[in-house]
Amino acid sequence: MNQPLAYVHPGAKIAKNVVIEPFTTIHNNVTIGEGTWIGSNVTIMEGARIGKNCNIFPGAIISAPPQDLKYQGEETTVHIGDNTTIRECATINKGTADRMKTVIGNNCLIMAYCHVAHDCLIGDGCIFSNNSTLAGHVTIGDNVVLAGMVAVHQFVSIGRHAFVTGGSLVRKDVPPYVKAAREPLSYVGINSVGLRRRGFEAEKIREIQNIYRILYQKHYNNSQAAEIIEAEMEATPERDEILQFIRDSQRGIMKGYFSTN
Repeated sequence: MNQPLAYVHPGAKIAKNVVIEPFTTIHNNVTIGEGTWIGSNVTIMEGARIGKNCNIFPGAIISAPPQDLKYQGEETTVHIGDNTTIRECATINKGTADRMKTVIGNNCLIMAYCHVAHDCLIGDGCIFSNNSTLAGHVTIGDNVVLAGMVAVHQFVSIGRHAFVTGGSLVRKDVPPYVKAAREPLSYVGINSVGLRRRGFEAEKIREIQNIYRILYQKHYNNSQAAEIIEAEMEATPERDEILQFIRDSQRGIMKGYFSTN
């Protein structure tokens, strides 16, 4: 598997039909699935687990040690799912003793110069636009879109199908199905365009809108809003997911757009 002008450690496990371009370095204890393309000048360090049919563009660095002073050289990993694309000069760090791994799901697109720090858990179908940066221990659900130059604080959670506008600073948790914008980051509606593209019917979108009207437009605190949503809204997977996200939030969820704080 040693390609001309590339270095592949003998301990790396490279599947069939993997293309490795010149000037790339692949370290020991790396696995790469079938059909993956590795561009030139890529560095894949120990602990990388890369799935099938991925594309990793020039300059990317995968599974570098965490930029965390608490890291003591534990044997940790990065897991990248199938059909995921990592664009130019993106950096993805392996885990620490906290979660022991950094995970990016299937069918994701991580654009140029993005950074995914240690112990991040990212779902399937996510898109991170250029220069978006995740601090450590961030959790992101499926089908989340971060526009360009979004910065996410450590330990933040972002729920499924959320959309965060470009240049945003994400200091609080972002619930599922919403659009987030402004400074400080606030709820500005649900991600109706994204939901329609993913096959959500109009009735389901209205249901989600009604839930967030109670949470963000009726001036209740979060606990009051959750009680009213549970009492007045029909139990559905989406309603229960939103309620669980609110109740599980450790950092607190972002404010509504009416907030002046």
